Amino acid sequence: MITRPSSVAGSLEPVASTRSIFKSLKAELVWRHEWHTRRDVEIALFEYINGFYNPRRRHSALGWKSPVAFEQRAT
Repeated sequence: MITRPSSVAGSLEPVASTRSIFKSLKAELVWRHEWHTRRDVEIALFEYINGFYNPRRRHSALGWKSPVAFEQRAT
């Protein structure tokens, strides 16, 4: 059985955020390169998500600051 992802019944927020992530990923990474192997894509995705996206995206748990900005204010 397939269920719609939702944190609150009827909420489309997770769907919208997922679309936003994939749009950014495609625009900033996928469409800018010519890929020769699947492994090249896997490495690039890992580096993008862990090296660029996660450290800079804003988190509600951090007062809508990125982890980098939050750590800079804490030190």
